[in-house]
Amino acid sequence: MKKTTFSKLLISLFAVAIVATGCGGGGSKAPEKKVVEGVPDKIAKDDQVKIMVVRKIGGDDHTAQFLAGAKQEGTSMGFTVDTFSANGDTAKFHDAISQALEKEYDGFIISHGDDAATVDDVKKITAKGIPVVTFDSNTDLAKVDGVTLTSQDDENLAKLALTQMNDELKGQGKIVYLWVDGFPPMVRRNTVYKEFMTANPGIQEVERFGIASADTSVQTQNAVAAMLTKHKKGEINAIFATWDAFAIGAARAVKEAGRDEIKIYGIDVSNADLQMMQEDKSPWVSTAAVDPKVIGQVDVRLLAKKIAGEEVPQTYDLAASLITQDKLKGSAESVNMVNLASIMPGWGVSDAYEEPWMKKLKEAYAK
Repeated sequence: MKKTTFSKLLISLFAVAIVATGCGGGGSKAPEKKVVEGVPDKIAKDDQVKIMVVRKIGGDDHTAQFLAGAKQEGTSMGFTVDTFSANGDTAKFHDAISQALEKEYDGFIISHGDDAATVDDVKKITAKGIPVVTFDSNTDLAKVDGVTLTSQDDENLAKLALTQMNDELKGQGKIVYLWVDGFPPMVRRNTVYKEFMTANPGIQEVERFGIASADTSVQTQNAVAAMLTKHKKGEINAIFATWDAFAIGAARAVKEAGRDEIKIYGIDVSNADLQMMQEDKSPWVSTAAVDPKVIGQVDVRLLAKKIAGEEVPQTYDLAASLITQDKLKGSAESVNMVNLASIMPGWGVSDAYEEPWMKKLKEAYAK
């Protein structure tokens, strides 16, 4: 009993320290407050707009880019943006929110809060009159006033990946499904998958598995490697990975096994993903994705509008794109998240909810 209490105390103290020092992902010191004409009163009169971003998952490129996008967007308007990634630790995630609630933040962005406790946390935040924007979090948050739910267009992500796979298999093939239940985006992707399988009887599922952990890609690699020993060539044509952490592990296992007849179709993208897709004989042939940096940027804009007292929708889905290995390898230079737009016009750019007054703030703080 004493050991448990002491452990909880350590976690709590850790969360306090993290929040106080900028919350794991880092705090941003905003420039000195500037007077800008044409800005909403609630933004203009605030000595310093302060935003807290708390993300449950972490340790991956997607998280780093999401947090970077949020921080960049906020600081470009003169806001202070603090971030924290719990790296999948539920206790640290909720402790970070609790500790941040004691600070004077004007708004919160909560990412991947998938459990009922997140709803309770958010209710405590909104009870103080503080607006909240969530990303890929518990859908019950839609019942809480003052909250806007954002997500990738998960249905379209799944459709893009599955359609590409079906086209290349010409409607006939045996596949492995990498998926894990319990996360809102996974649930939405699974709904599309079930509809796809019903509509395409020529596609047969051979196996399915998946686990979300601190080392998902490693565990997936091991699981796929073991699975490949049970199925000889011709028994598996493709793998549909509903998360890039799954696709990374699967691609490593398939390549190491020399099973180049198996192609991988994934969801989500990062620099590491793009690099892997461009490797010689990479089995990862396409991935459907939304730029995670843009997600962070748009979430900050939505929150800024809420802080300003402006109307925003209760839900917002960010548009998805399909990135193929053929497009990547057709580039004259190695493709990464920065220059991906050179082969995919419009990638990495969104003016969603970027109000004229936000542009004025950016112009003022850019000087």
